Amino acid sequence: MSKILFTKEDIINLKKNVNILRVSERSITYTDEFKRLFIEEYTSGKLPREIFAENGFDINIIGLKRIEQSAARWKTLYEKDGILGLDDSRKRTSGRPRSRELSKEEIIERQEAKIKLLESQVELLKKLDVTERLLINKSKNLKTSDIFKLIHITIKENKFKNLTGYFCELLAVSRSGFYNYINSKENRIAREKNDLKAKNIILKAFNRRGYKKGSRSIKMILENEFNTVYSLKKIQRIMKKYNIICPHRKANPYKQMAKATKEHRTFPNILERNFKQEIPGKVLLTDITYLPYNGNNMAYLSTILDASTGEVLAHHISKRITIDIATETIGKLMKQRRVKLHENAFVHSDQGCHYTSPIFQDLLKKRRLGQSMSRRGNCWDNAPQESFFGHLKDSVKTKICKTFEELKRKIDKYIIYYNNYRYKWDLKKMTPVQYRNHLLCA
Repeated sequence: MSKILFTKEDIINLKKNVNILRVSERSITYTDEFKRLFIEEYTSGKLPREIFAENGFDINIIGLKRIEQSAARWKTLYEKDGILGLDDSRKRTSGRPRSRELSKEEIIERQEAKIKLLESQVELLKKLDVTERLLINKSKNLKTSDIFKLIHITIKENKFKNLTGYFCELLAVSRSGFYNYINSKENRIAREKNDLKAKNIILKAFNRRGYKKGSRSIKMILENEFNTVYSLKKIQRIMKKYNIICPHRKANPYKQMAKATKEHRTFPNILERNFKQEIPGKVLLTDITYLPYNGNNMAYLSTILDASTGEVLAHHISKRITIDIATETIGKLMKQRRVKLHENAFVHSDQGCHYTSPIFQDLLKKRRLGQSMSRRGNCWDNAPQESFFGHLKDSVKTKICKTFEELKRKIDKYIIYYNNYRYKWDLKKMTPVQYRNHLLCA
């Protein structure tokens, strides 16, 4: 026992603490609830003096020796008899021993009381066991904040007291982080309101002009058309949080380039992937793609793309994939007046039979256009043109078109959008037409 004696003033102050049952000049009797709380905190790693201080005890008044003696005594009792060992037994064992034997009724009454106590403890353990298994199952693949929310709901619904530390340890999360989560509720609500506001603005840009877009396109549209500046990371975070998904192209591993026949002649690759020559009307990329519509029907799209600006200069849609589809596209290129072709302009394509055909090659010579070809089976040599086809198929669902005329209208509409309204990250966040004018002014 500690040699410290309490003054009358000390006794008055100690009695104000709800964790003290009785106090005298020499001793303190603690409540059973505080003893259980102490054991829970102690087993979770806290020091005895920290536990006493957090529960309103003045260390200078009661003294460290008294705290250490109480801690050692409670620890021994807990290891011997569990939670029941912490109960105050002085009422039952104090005073002289009984000289008379207990009656049968008293023995039965005591046994019934003990059975009820044991039954209540078993029920509590069963409830706790079920709760543990539910928590572990529900917490799989959850974010830390969601685990904190799960613990808070579990404690509130089941009215578990002093088990916060146990549940946090069970689910491998920080106890201090849990309390920070509880105390920051207002900040989370305010942040959620701001995210919802940003979500609505981002959705407007995402669906702008009827085509879905990725985070970079959204950022450029917000800056150019909504006078709103969001960082790329914020846009990506909001899109991920609210499941705003931009369509992605899937690579087709089975696609192969058409092989030229023997009478067809190929040309060397004079472009060498030098797409950005900053000269509008010089490097002209061309290719043909398939457009399925109305069940098993098939249409074909031929385009000519300005490699320096990404602008589609000419396009032709046909129900047949004959040589006419390529020659008609060249004819439309020569008729357009938006871009004046460079004196050294040349057409770059793959080694498909349309472009190795003598008819197509003679047409280019008449129009004073040079010719360049990708290496066989290498789509990267014509990457901007392939990329355009990919974006078009992501945005225009051709299979739902019922007629060829409907398909043509949708393709024409998209190409107008692509040239004039679709901002591109690698064009200094401009549209192809804006960038072409920028280069011509420069």
